Amino acid sequence: MDLTESPQPPTLDPAAFDRLRAALASAGPAAAIDQLIAELRTAEDFGNLFYALLMKKRVELGVSPFPTGPSTDLPPDTHEPYEQAIREAGRHVGRIHLDRGELPKAWTFFRMLGEPEPVRTALAAYEPRPEDDIYPVIEIAWQNGVLPRKGFDLILDRHGVCSAITTVGSSDLNANPDLRDYCVGRLVRALHAQLVERLRSDLDGRGTPAPEGATITQMVEAHPELFGEDSYHIDTSHLSSVAQMSMYLPAGEENELARELCEYGRRLAPNLRGGGDAPFDDTYDDFLAFLNVIAGIKPDEGLERFRAKAAREAEEGATYAAQVYVNLLLRADRTREALAAARTFLLHEDERNLICPGVSELARRLNDYAALADVARDRKDAVGFLAGLIAGAGVYPPVKPG
Repeated sequence: MDLTESPQPPTLDPAAFDRLRAALASAGPAAAIDQLIAELRTAEDFGNLFYALLMKKRVELGVSPFPTGPSTDLPPDTHEPYEQAIREAGRHVGRIHLDRGELPKAWTFFRMLGEPEPVRTALAAYEPRPEDDIYPVIEIAWQNGVLPRKGFDLILDRHGVCSAITTVGSSDLNANPDLRDYCVGRLVRALHAQLVERLRSDLDGRGTPAPEGATITQMVEAHPELFGEDSYHIDTSHLSSVAQMSMYLPAGEENELARELCEYGRRLAPNLRGGGDAPFDDTYDDFLAFLNVIAGIKPDEGLERFRAKAAREAEEGATYAAQVYVNLLLRADRTREALAAARTFLLHEDERNLICPGVSELARRLNDYAALADVARDRKDAVGFLAGLIAGAGVYPPVKPG
């Protein structure tokens, strides 16, 4: 166990060494170790307290007081009781640190034991003081995955939107969609609140205060002068990043807030809207259309927008827009249409390289073995063709939709 990263331990009273010698001479090793444990507690030297507790067990087991090697070097009959002593000492000292609010020091012990739950519980209740260095706590919560939502909350609340965007952007959260959606949702809420405050402040300064409860959309529709002379109210790179991230959000309140951010973004001067690749080349108009489909607002209109972009890009030999379109159809619960789109635009693409399910996968989800056979024939895949025919004939049970 490595405690070298901890601050220097407290120094024992020099007289303590004389007391330890006297205890050993008068009462023996066990009493001397108890004296040492008491001295270390008084000095609040909990790192060495851990080792003193282990020495107590080693002496009880009749082995060397020095932990000079792994516990497997001890006699076989001592392995289990000594390992149990390590666990008990680690929990004991770890709990002391938790009770003192010293999460990083506590994590040193509970990580060693492979027991994150006590630290997870403490993290959930942790409220940093202004003077606290929270980087070590963020490392435990976020980087070590003990309580990533708390870690993200600490980043956003203490270090702001910019750091939080960087954290999400530099992390692969697609394997954990619940965490991804939580982080994106918090970013949307934070940026939305910031924009509402600044729009209201601007309107107050103009002598045209917004009505109580007015939304971003209502304010910008009623006051186009807010955008005069290339004006903007929040960092446009933050707005663009959060709007793009919001494409992951399901229907709900945070989707609605993200759509308001897009309503603001689409009114910015053209040089402030940024650019992007198809199908998001019209930036905020495209983001808004995408989010509207997810929210069930004019879905046919939005889907047609993305179908047209997919078709346009396909003529140029690019299929990314089509892949986005297929995923959007799936999120709109239109799997049959997604299969048709994939057959139109992605038939000859390597399905392993797609960001959406390919033709074969979509046909399997629908138990459409005739489509599988047709696709295999189009691809000159005789094995896949016959497999589709056999499955379609009912020789094997249908695959459960994924």
